[in-house]
Amino acid sequence: MDEALTQTIDKALADGELMDATANNLRAWLSADRLSDWASRSIEQLINAGEWSEINDRFHKNLAFGTGGIRGRTIGRFLTDAERGESKGKSSPEHAAVGSNTLNDYTVVRATMALHGYISTWMASEGVLDVPRIVIAHDVRHFSRHFCELAASTWSALGGYAMVFDGPRSTPQLSFTVRQRYAHAGIVITASHNPPHDNGFKAYFVDGAQVVPPHAGAIVDRYSKLTLQDTVPLVVSAGEAESSPFTVLPAGDDLAYRAALEETVLDAELLKEHCPKIVFTSIHGTGGIVAIPSLWDHGVEVASVDEQAKSDPNFSTVKSPNPENPEALKQGISLALKVKAKAVLASDPDGDRIGVAVFNGKDRFECLTGNQVGCMLSEYRITKLKKLGVLPEEGSPNAVILKTFVTTPMMEAIALKNGIRCVNTLTGFKWISEKIGDYEDVATTALRENEGIAWDYDNTDFYTRAEILQRYSKFTVFAAEESFGYLPLDIVRDKDGNATALACAELLAHLELTKSSPLEYLEYLYIKYGYFEEQTINLYFEGVKGSETIQKIIDSYSKNEPTKINDIIVNKVRNFGKPGYLDEDGKPIPVENFFIFELEDSFSIAVRASGTEPKIKYYLFGRSQVVGGNDLATAKSEVGEKLKTLADWANKDAHERGEAKSGSKDNAQE
Repeated sequence: MDEALTQTIDKALADGELMDATANNLRAWLSADRLSDWASRSIEQLINAGEWSEINDRFHKNLAFGTGGIRGRTIGRFLTDAERGESKGKSSPEHAAVGSNTLNDYTVVRATMALHGYISTWMASEGVLDVPRIVIAHDVRHFSRHFCELAASTWSALGGYAMVFDGPRSTPQLSFTVRQRYAHAGIVITASHNPPHDNGFKAYFVDGAQVVPPHAGAIVDRYSKLTLQDTVPLVVSAGEAESSPFTVLPAGDDLAYRAALEETVLDAELLKEHCPKIVFTSIHGTGGIVAIPSLWDHGVEVASVDEQAKSDPNFSTVKSPNPENPEALKQGISLALKVKAKAVLASDPDGDRIGVAVFNGKDRFECLTGNQVGCMLSEYRITKLKKLGVLPEEGSPNAVILKTFVTTPMMEAIALKNGIRCVNTLTGFKWISEKIGDYEDVATTALRENEGIAWDYDNTDFYTRAEILQRYSKFTVFAAEESFGYLPLDIVRDKDGNATALACAELLAHLELTKSSPLEYLEYLYIKYGYFEEQTINLYFEGVKGSETIQKIIDSYSKNEPTKINDIIVNKVRNFGKPGYLDEDGKPIPVENFFIFELEDSFSIAVRASGTEPKIKYYLFGRSQVVGGNDLATAKSEVGEKLKTLADWANKDAHERGEAKSGSKDNAQE
């Protein structure tokens, strides 16, 4: 390592410019054997330029492999000359940001090595005598294709068999293809709706779902034990390879996924004959690749936002490519007004989530919340499945709605009144997918033991599968999370924006036939089940200090639970950071830094740190019984006002807890 750089690092450390961990990681990278030239030159430039804040952000820790994968910056705030490379005029730098805490060639290889190592060990323990097979997909983000091919090359170099698509594909298609191809694992290179400078690595298991315990913990453990030097030979060999050591999947895999999506549609004739015109935008991502053709297949008239149909890693037409933000649907709404469409559907970059805006019948479009869409789809699909005879008219204890704890309790009210169960999971669709997998396993075992039948789940038709699951296990009617993720079919094991586009179109067709608007349908549901309203508060804390603040707030709630919120007594606190909680199926809920405060007025607040972004989230839940239409306006006003006061409390309380001196008593009340 260069002596001058060593002295500069030592001085910055002594002056308090660098953290101890940063200095240690810097030294490890600078002394690594055969580190890429671009990486070495980038580190040298950052040090010589005195970009200590940037260096701390990039090197203060190793990028964490969480329970589902990793996400982080792949383009730094300060772009080095070596990272920029010969990229003038191109949308992406030539190289990803160097650093132990950024997503680059070394961290991608490290994650792939950890996943391959665990899968190989798991296969051996299960007596699976086969080459580890993996399917890898990617979205349109900076370096996504590069990281995809790098992961595939690494998997092959380690002795596995890697399959990739010929271009960007959605996350739900990856989930389906892992099962379709009988792969042992999957990877998606995506950071979902994060800012353009981020990218990520999501790991999937043999069932097509994101990895969960105990598999996730074992992968994390392997990842933590790997060093930078372990990754260098594979990064070097991938760069020197003269040919691609992986298989590119044929068009037949796309057709297989589109065929599977047909199960989403419960009434094809209704969809074909009555669906109003729809505008669809992929917001520069992967959503239009399958969603639009699938809608066309069913005779739906779809207008595409052409400017946003172009792949763009910078998502240049929006502030954020997140369909939760009404601003992201602005261009879609503008086109809808022009072509007289009645709804706008918008997917996020990796095509697993859908935002919906509907015409109010007068002069403008209104963006629906994820909770509202979840409730509307739940009601329609339960009702339709009863008419089709898939569900008994009185309901069934073996039919379930799946949702996360932070998704509206209105979905539970809909399920219970219709005679079916509702099961809550922790935040993250992987927990919902795990539930569907559990139900499949129970039915598979029962069929084998009771009838001597080996069941091919995915190749059993929808109606037969629903009947078998209700007889021997539990049939998932619908699954949803408040952050615009929905799953209307059970042979995909992640939220599916393509399937949801079809489900939403069918709901719109039903409303068109019954001469009702989406907003009128929503009002009908409020009168039937009561008025429910939710708000989400996102508080961002960037960088090293931000991570410390978030952890401080979470620790504060563990040590000092609130007893009152705005003079309202907290009846119950559920601290999921402690073991012992069971879900509605009687299964233990994994420990997580997550809290629910239940208030005496039937309102509640949930608090959790985001696992993918530098923020802490507060979920506010309000409700009121509604006697009739005239009472609904009053209920909306009263609930809205109460939620506003809870939002003020959340902002104040979070900052007070985050700013409190270590060891002092945190504020536990208003």
